[in-house]
Amino acid sequence: MLGTMSRSIPVSTRSRSEFIDITATVDDVVKASKIKAGLCHIFVPHTTAAVMINENADPSVHSDILRWLDKHVPAGAGYAHSEGNADSHIKSALIGPEKTVPVENGELRLGSWQGIYFCEFDGPRPRKVIITVSER
Repeated sequence: MLGTMSRSIPVSTRSRSEFIDITATVDDVVKASKIKAGLCHIFVPHTTAAVMINENADPSVHSDILRWLDKHVPAGAGYAHSEGNADSHIKSALIGPEKTVPVENGELRLGSWQGIYFCEFDGPRPRKVIITVSER
């Protein structure tokens, strides 16, 4: 029988737009699952937030990504959505609400320079991330 474990973790954001490293938390869930080989699915159940796998050594990469998103999807650019956060919805759609990472030998199989980031585009606010680890 294949095993599965799912956890919802809280994330508190402090800015309208920011990236928060959740790699260690996701790794803790993988280890707690005791699953040695499978998949780790990371899902953000919010329409103005996302999850990204990217550089975790040089923080300037994150500021470059945020600057690019702000340039190409600016706030207040005459969008039809009337809540004032249409740019946040678009940024979330571009980055995406989910990622899947292989699990081998009970560990996330990320690349040497990769980390998992919660992407806030409409904060600050309390958020959550759902992490599901499944055996293959």
